[in-house]
Amino acid sequence: MSPDATPDPFVEPMAFGQRMQILRQRRGMSRPVLAGLVGMSPSWVKQIETGQIQVPKLPMILRIAELLRVRDLSDLTGDQTMPVDLFIGPGHECLPAVRDAINAFPFTADREAPPTAHLQARLARAWDARHEAPNHREVVGKLLPDLIRDAQLTVHQADSAADRRAAQAALSEVYSLAQFFVAYQPDSSLLWRVAERGMVAAQDSEDPHAIGVAAWLTAQAHRDSGPSHFEAADAVNLQTLNYLEPLLPDAPDEVLAIAGALQFEAGYTAARRGETATAWGWWDKAKKVSKRLPADYFHPVTSFGRAIMGAHAVTVAVELHAGPESVRQAARADRTTIPSRPRRARHRIEEARGYQLDGQADVALATLDKAHEAAPETIRYNGYARRIILEETEAKSPERRRRAAELAVKVGLLTA
Repeated sequence: MSPDATPDPFVEPMAFGQRMQILRQRRGMSRPVLAGLVGMSPSWVKQIETGQIQVPKLPMILRIAELLRVRDLSDLTGDQTMPVDLFIGPGHECLPAVRDAINAFPFTADREAPPTAHLQARLARAWDARHEAPNHREVVGKLLPDLIRDAQLTVHQADSAADRRAAQAALSEVYSLAQFFVAYQPDSSLLWRVAERGMVAAQDSEDPHAIGVAAWLTAQAHRDSGPSHFEAADAVNLQTLNYLEPLLPDAPDEVLAIAGALQFEAGYTAARRGETATAWGWWDKAKKVSKRLPADYFHPVTSFGRAIMGAHAVTVAVELHAGPESVRQAARADRTTIPSRPRRARHRIEEARGYQLDGQADVALATLDKAHEAAPETIRYNGYARRIILEETEAKSPERRRRAAELAVKVGLLTA
């Protein structure tokens, strides 16, 4: 290796501080930014990275791992004896079949493709099944392989330009469903392949709703890749919103909903940056859009609607690391019911993050229990939930340690 090359923290043995510095730099995060997010000084971060002070205790290591989006805790600590995936959940048993369907493409076929209307009906049933199921990855994972193959075939066999555009819109939404399944599983390249194919199919369809959904998911993929990708997330968001803007005065509910969802995503990214006024400004815009929708409207892909705005407010406050505000928003959000088990579980996890920020660790654990009741697969694949649970297994309170350990067993972090 060249002496000027950046060492790989996953290959060569090196100290915790060196690993932390490399991972921080790869995320495009400065020392002052990381220091502010963990509540320490830039000099403390420098002393950790240069080995001048001891490795921090587990709660701080877990906070650093969360902020640096470390996939496996051993990548940060160097201890390979107890690997713990934080932001990547376990590989689902349906993943190989879904991957095979995505990787294949039907250039020829000995059967007739299903009509686009048939695909759309199956998609609607698949989204309904996902929202109703506690084991939503299992349900979706079994449906996806045939959906992917049939949607690809329908595009391939389209007879006219109009038929092909309609088939591309359906294929794009199939890829959207696939992205929900693939997310947080141990195949990041597959996730990006799905996101890119979904965007290409949406653009070919010329369908505003399909384009908006694909952009919404692509922006999330960029943002979850770390601070150095926030600009890319914003670019996708804002370009798509500019495209949709002229259509909104007379837009159907589904296009209004995707516009509102994109506005919230812009606020989400701003909150990740720590831009308080910008984050809440985008949330306000999304709130206004939600009021143009029927009171009971619920978008099947983004979950956007009036009922979700309280949960979105909790997320903004949590991402801004505003503990008391997170708790206040959580209390308000609990007045509404989110008509989706996985989305309800996700909201409970965001509430738990807020309670922990506010120093209410016992309430945070109780809230994660509620998330597990709503949808065990959601919490099993959620890095924030996993971090809170692991952190509380080291709590000073014996009772809290016991509760955290029991929850860790439930979600598969520890064995019984």
